[in-house]
Amino acid sequence: MDYLMDIAGIIQLAVAPAFLLTGIGAILAVMANRLSRIVDRFRVLNESSTVVYDKETELNYLLLRSKWTHWAIALTTLSALLVCTVIASIFISSEIFANMDKLITLLFIFAMISLIFGLVCFLAEVHLSKNIIKLNKKEV
Repeated sequence: MDYLMDIAGIIQLAVAPAFLLTGIGAILAVMANRLSRIVDRFRVLNESSTVVYDKETELNYLLLRSKWTHWAIALTTLSALLVCTVIASIFISSEIFANMDKLITLLFIFAMISLIFGLVCFLAEVHLSKNIIKLNKKEV
């Protein structure tokens, strides 16, 4: 019975990072969707034979946006992997009866730093996307 209580406590410790994974997954879905829209627009502009006002500038913006989105996805995915490692470390430390508190803390800190930088990259991409609106407004 005591062992079951220990397992219940360990599962409770792992629940918060598991919910964090759900949020990170939703963020990654949004980022992947934006990247696919960037790629689609890039393809349309490249295959289009019509003359688009400042087509080259828009292509450059799309290229830059795709780079920011790539970094956002990479850093956010790294964050998710680190959170998974945190969860695994919680269970491993309980099974081998080792004090892995410092390792778990460091992994979680690195996960949050990676998530922060991923979100900053995403914010930079969103900021760039409004410039394309301004650019297309000039066409009209």
